[in-house]
Amino acid sequence: MKIIDAKNLECPKPVILTKKALDEGYSDLKILVNNQVAKKNVLKLLDSHNSEYKVEKIDDIFEIYAFNTKTTSSSDSESNFTIFCKSENFGTGEEKLSKTLMKSFFYSLTELDQKPKHLIFMNSGIKLTLGDSPIIDILTELEKEGSTILVCGTCLDYYDASAALKVGEITNMYTATEILSRTTRIINI
Repeated sequence: MKIIDAKNLECPKPVILTKKALDEGYSDLKILVNNQVAKKNVLKLLDSHNSEYKVEKIDDIFEIYAFNTKTTSSSDSESNFTIFCKSENFGTGEEKLSKTLMKSFFYSLTELDQKPKHLIFMNSGIKLTLGDSPIIDILTELEKEGSTILVCGTCLDYYDASAALKVGEITNMYTATEILSRTTRIINI
């Protein structure tokens, strides 16, 4: 039985560690988390793998025992998806939380088996591709793993930021529209 100590880890790390163990072929796991959100997210992952499990709470620790876990396979169509990022913030809530969620979202992309085919940045989303962005390293990793990163040239000009571009290539609205029209799935953020 593989033990995963995911106590005090920020979302989505408990899920990612559990998924990695499943991908490595472990069918029997003991996952340790210490908050309700992590517990629920790990259980959702286990449900998606048709796993049997039980949960025990000892003090403030949830011990999740998973067994007879089945692996799932990705279809080819899952690899044809595009991220369309129109803002530097994730959602419309508090700015600090929105920036934390954005970083977590892009980090999660690096942990997927199938990476996005394209990442298109427009409007204030282009700020995520500039030198002072907190996700430059993440975007660079995605680019190295085969994702094409496209950044709106009109938007770079508007923000007078062309010289600060650190990742991706400059594109135009026509190319972006063409890619979006051909893409099987689009994730808008």
